[in-house]
Amino acid sequence: MTKKSIILIGYMGAGKSFIGRELSKELNIEFVDLDDYIELNEKKSINNIFTQKGEVYFRKIENKYLKILLNKKIKHIISTGGGTPCYSHNLELIKKNIDIKSFYLKSSINNLTNKLFFERENRPLISNINSKKELKIFISKHLFERNVFYNLADFTIDIDEKKTRDILSEIKKKLT
Repeated sequence: MTKKSIILIGYMGAGKSFIGRELSKELNIEFVDLDDYIELNEKKSINNIFTQKGEVYFRKIENKYLKILLNKKIKHIISTGGGTPCYSHNLELIKKNIDIKSFYLKSSINNLTNKLFFERENRPLISNINSKKELKIFISKHLFERNVFYNLADFTIDIDEKKTRDILSEIKKKLT
């Protein structure tokens, strides 16, 4: 169906990995979760990398592994971390590649807050936030900073209140 690779960007908790896996099944294209790829190659969890080496180190290796994936001469779907397009000129790498279409999976602050509040312990950037109010403020500020990058994706898919099949259908329509 598509001659291009697909990159899914958006805030943590927006469902990039889930949608990527489902889209992979429908399009019969290899799927790679960038965070999983980093963990596999570094032999450490993202949490451990953040704890032991810090965010600056993580952003450097994130860029390194993104470049490796982008340079593969195969068609695939990549879900990125929430910050991936915002650091190390990663979005430029994605945008300059004519064989890639990028999709911003956009979710509201309220939906992200409600979902991420119960996933905090697995998310290094928010693991120390203890109330929904604090989390909502954090997400609001983060999205304000990151939307500049997210909005440069080739396509924006508003995912709030949509069923998975509708999101997949919308992505597939934009690929034709």
